[in-house]
Amino acid sequence: MKKLFTLLLTLNFLSAQSQIKISGKAVDNKNKALAGVSVVLKNTYDGATTDSSGSFSFTTTEKGEQIIEGSSSGYRTFEQKVTINSTDITIPVLLKELITDLKAVVISAGSFEASDKKKGAVLTDIDIVTTPSANGDVTSAFKSLPGAQQVGESEGLFVRGGTATESKIFIDGTQVNNFFYSGTPGIAQRGRFNPFLFKGTVFSTGGYSALYGQALSSALILESKDLPEKSEADFGASVVGVGGGIQHLAKNKKSSWGFSANYTNLVLAFNVIKQRQDYFKIPVILDGDANFRFKTKKGGIIKLYSYISKTDVGSRTGDIDSVSMKDAFTLQNLNQYHNISYKQNLKNRWKINVGASFSNNKDDIENELQNAANVKQTITTPAFYAFKNFSLSTKGNFFQNRIVLDKKLSGLSAVRFGTEVSVSNEKSAYTLYDGTKFNETIKETMVAGFGESDIYITNSLAAKLGVRAEHSQLLDKWNIAPRASLAYQLGKYSSAGFAYGIFYQNPERKYLPASTLLNFSKAAHYILQYQLLTGVQTLRMEMFYKKYDDLYKTGYNSNGREVAANNNGNGFAKGFEVFWRDKKTIKTVDYWISYSYLDTKRDFINFPSSIQPSFAAKHTAAFVFKKFVLPWKTQFNLSYNFATGRPYYRIAYDGTQNKNVFTDMGTTINYNSCSFSVNYLPTIGKKDTKNFAVWVLGINNVFGQKQVYTYNYSSDGNRKEAVTPPSKRFVFIGCFLSFGTDRTQDAINNNL
Repeated sequence: MKKLFTLLLTLNFLSAQSQIKISGKAVDNKNKALAGVSVVLKNTYDGATTDSSGSFSFTTTEKGEQIIEGSSSGYRTFEQKVTINSTDITIPVLLKELITDLKAVVISAGSFEASDKKKGAVLTDIDIVTTPSANGDVTSAFKSLPGAQQVGESEGLFVRGGTATESKIFIDGTQVNNFFYSGTPGIAQRGRFNPFLFKGTVFSTGGYSALYGQALSSALILESKDLPEKSEADFGASVVGVGGGIQHLAKNKKSSWGFSANYTNLVLAFNVIKQRQDYFKIPVILDGDANFRFKTKKGGIIKLYSYISKTDVGSRTGDIDSVSMKDAFTLQNLNQYHNISYKQNLKNRWKINVGASFSNNKDDIENELQNAANVKQTITTPAFYAFKNFSLSTKGNFFQNRIVLDKKLSGLSAVRFGTEVSVSNEKSAYTLYDGTKFNETIKETMVAGFGESDIYITNSLAAKLGVRAEHSQLLDKWNIAPRASLAYQLGKYSSAGFAYGIFYQNPERKYLPASTLLNFSKAAHYILQYQLLTGVQTLRMEMFYKKYDDLYKTGYNSNGREVAANNNGNGFAKGFEVFWRDKKTIKTVDYWISYSYLDTKRDFINFPSSIQPSFAAKHTAAFVFKKFVLPWKTQFNLSYNFATGRPYYRIAYDGTQNKNVFTDMGTTINYNSCSFSVNYLPTIGKKDTKNFAVWVLGINNVFGQKQVYTYNYSSDGNRKEAVTPPSKRFVFIGCFLSFGTDRTQDAINNNL
């Protein structure tokens, strides 16, 4: 026993002598100590966990070349080779943070984004239909966000001092021509597409991606929904019409098809709410759409969408050049739009996006000068009366296809590039009172190539760099447009960003064909942003500066029509914007406040000098408030929109000075509008219901506040008339039913 005891002591002594101590400290790339890091000798049981100061220490009997491994959730694994002999080892363990969706800063300067993929949803489909001032219209809802003007006499998005044509709208990557219904002069028309068609929206008020072009000011990028969760049907009836549709999901949940149809007739609404116009043809719209979606064997998706609509309307208004005469305007419109898109993940972290769209729009317009008895009059003295009798037929085709390849790099970094081809063919036939006809055809082929990279240096610092090149057959010119965005995370919920970009655009169709060879118009954007985003609260502040060059100045061709004459125009827009949304402070209340300050001037079209354009107000603001009262099964919605008065001008040619001059100018009254809606959901609280119902009551401009958009002038300039809404207020009442899917929770969650 004594010999055995002596042997054990000897072995323990030798073992202790052969053990080597390995120690050190674990830090991140900012040299901050990391606790809880597992540090081990790879493929052994020897190791330790770092303490609160990042320190670790353990012993090992291993010898020779080994690998020290350090690992912690959210960080890239650290590995380093060491040689173990008879000396203790001290080694620093440096862990680099993994760049992940949950932690990485979002590049968002200049854009509001809402989708199921990104942080910080700003306006979802539910938000759009429950914003009272929007009337269920996609673009009208975005007028409650900073940057958009409250323009009521013309459709479109007027953003940061830009015209409506400087904002383009895209669905699944391809541009949509004629996004809005055709209508009567002086009344803004709503968009054609149902907000529930889309799962994601990006409203870029400047500095948008190099993947898109031909918009000097803004891009509204819409992404359609994929497969529905289950089969369903819906039906709705209101004071403006009826509609319904079906979405059918296959049993294997790999494909779906659907269609919808809507009939709009405003006879009931216009009989109750008197209109400024005398409608001898009450507006009637028939539209329908169909979709087919299916997943590919490799997990991709193909989506097909088709839309068609027909509009018929006719109205009379008092002729501004006469006390007793009237202008009778009629419009017939036929529009169709088709879109196909394909998305597929490929090998080695590649992804492909392919899209193509085709649209056709046909307008047949007639205008007559009529007397008090509504009988057509042909008056040739003064001469301008004769031109009040005319007809105009326009037909436009637009085709666009694009392909984008996307390669995921390490972390969230990626590179994408692609090409795009757009072909348009627009024809117009103008017939004068005496039968004289003028026919025009404008053709354009635009080819573009683009590249863009997302570079995530750390979770806190990211950049988006891109460039776009375009060639216009119409102008016979090339352009190259660089784009860049930068984002830096200031804290857990806050970030700062910067965006810069050059943007080009062709002249508007109404100013073509030009009297001379033109160049692209150009805008440079500079944007600084601060954002605080917690999921239930959003604060965004942006400063921007936009410089316009080569804007189109107009003259008159041999037929007396105003056309683009040169690129001698210029301008600027600068200002700042604030957006605050809060779902936290008041229980079951969701509200947001937006404010924009805009300082802008431009010299373009027929302007005698650089002036604040008539579509731009210096100050705009919006307040939206939504409260869901669960015991009453009711949601109350309120919105208030404000804008300071906009300038208006009468510009006429002065023969003695041989130039355009101002003959009158002024500023409209401030714009104020309060709208209110109530949504009653009777199916809330019922168990196992597969049906969903909502009753809607909406009132626009509840208090009947006077609104003046601008002024129209008589031909001699001696008389002017205010352009106002067609009615002081509008009341909407409707009931909407959904069968097969209970949307109750969606409605409740929108305010929780």
